Amino acid sequence: MRLSRPARITLGALTIAVLIVVYVPLFVVLVNSFSTSQSLVWPPPGFTLEWWGTAFQNRGALSALWTSVQVASLATVISLVLGTLVAIALQRHSFFGRQSVSLLVILPIALPGIVTGIALNNAFRTILGLQLGFFTIVVAHATFCIVTVFNNVQARLRRTGTNLEEASADLGAGLWTTFRLVTFPQLRSALFAGGLLAFALSFDEIIVTTFTAGVGTTTLPIWIFQNLFRPNQAPVVNVIAVVLVVVSLVPIYIAQRIAGAERVPK
Repeated sequence: MRLSRPARITLGALTIAVLIVVYVPLFVVLVNSFSTSQSLVWPPPGFTLEWWGTAFQNRGALSALWTSVQVASLATVISLVLGTLVAIALQRHSFFGRQSVSLLVILPIALPGIVTGIALNNAFRTILGLQLGFFTIVVAHATFCIVTVFNNVQARLRRTGTNLEEASADLGAGLWTTFRLVTFPQLRSALFAGGLLAFALSFDEIIVTTFTAGVGTTTLPIWIFQNLFRPNQAPVVNVIAVVLVVVSLVPIYIAQRIAGAERVPK
């Protein structure tokens, strides 16, 4: 499709405007992490590496970082297992209510985070009688991380079809052997990309976490929010925010590269 010159100019201007709105604030955070000022000011009066050293010696920030890594890792593992099983069940089998189940699986990612947080908070405390903490955060994150794995696996299963699996069955292989030698090798890159996206999604989540963390369990996004307006903490918060952006960006970039490589015709 060829666009007219005015349409190309308009589209280009809108694209640049959107990129400016999204990335200029991130650039400001990056620059302020090197600022000599102890508050959020612009432009910075000077530049220093002091806050980076301070941030990596901050026990509260390091503890919150480790908690976020643990939560994201466990939520990713749960999502990989359950998301894959659900995708295979819905894509390879026909049964009554299949479309409804598919909708229910995808729904958590579409719901506002505050609604999910309130619902899970009520379920954990009043229905299940659980104390909010590390376990409830992992379960809460897994509910929406499953969707990324589910979508990736389901899309791959649609593309690969069932010919190889049927050939494996015709040759006498059982369900587990067919999955191990035929289905799983076809899903590995989709699982890897889905797992990376799930980890990134969990690592920087704050809304649902706020409702399910309880007292005494602090993830990195919650630590940033709690310390943002404390005296003399702004530069350290900027440093941690930059680290959070980088940690979230790397898995997303790798997943995008994997998806892009698979679309290249051989």
